[in-house]
Amino acid sequence: MDMRQLKYFVAIAEEGQITRAAKRLNMEQPPLSRQLKLIEEELGVTLFDRSGKGLKLTDAGQLLLEKAESLLLQFDGAIREVQETEEGARGVLSIGSVVSCISLLPKQIERYRERYPQVTYKILEGDHFYLGEQLEKGAIDLIVARLPFEAQSIVSDYTVLPLPSDPFVVVIPSAWTSLASRRSINMAEIAQFPFLTLKTDKTLRMHEQVVNECRRHGFEPNIICECSSVAIIMSLIATGIGATVFPKSVLSSFPSDVVTMLRIEDADFQSGVGILWLNDRYLPKRAQYFIDSFRPDNS
Repeated sequence: MDMRQLKYFVAIAEEGQITRAAKRLNMEQPPLSRQLKLIEEELGVTLFDRSGKGLKLTDAGQLLLEKAESLLLQFDGAIREVQETEEGARGVLSIGSVVSCISLLPKQIERYRERYPQVTYKILEGDHFYLGEQLEKGAIDLIVARLPFEAQSIVSDYTVLPLPSDPFVVVIPSAWTSLASRRSINMAEIAQFPFLTLKTDKTLRMHEQVVNECRRHGFEPNIICECSSVAIIMSLIATGIGATVFPKSVLSSFPSDVVTMLRIEDADFQSGVGILWLNDRYLPKRAQYFIDSFRPDNS
């Protein structure tokens, strides 16, 4: 079995149908069916259950799919690595980012474009679990996220470049005029606020960090809403529904005159930030150079 046949098999497995897989591969259906038969004969196993309407992977087929995807990623990485010995930084740089870190990208990309104008960009937004999955699939090169990274993969699977930490601040509606005229606030004053918190079933770290800081100051926050979206929380604050505690950099992604940021006088807790990539995957030069642009000696 060769790499070409592995690509055929993966296409069939992902499409669940010979006809769609052939169309995706720009080939006729009969030759693709013959290739599948040759693969099964060579391995001596049945890869698909053909009893239903579509093609369903058998246990052997599922195992081969997992191995094939990994092998194809390694093969593609090897090809790119060889090509880039001559080409340098070019192609598409695929970046994954959580919403609360998006504000870190514009200036960095602007600087990077000055040095590597042949690189174009694909930016994908999502939570830690989604971005971790996309990184595993090879859909993105790296991730900019809050730390610790909360994905299904083992922590040791990633290399992490920590970035300067981000102080937490209180965000309130500007309509709360008695407070909005101030520049800072004490933690105890937060106890009275209707509180909005960023939380999903899978990503809990920021929520826990804020709640634990409230508890350290002797109160439970009056949480009226748990939400998975930074943008929704900001819109709720803008309409006067409540307040939150966010990393300071989040505010630069949501410039507004209807919310006010207050420094916390009696607490100095920070949100970790970092760039992550997979240890066992070839990292294209464009991604290596982008990561290097964040290092202090390259600023």
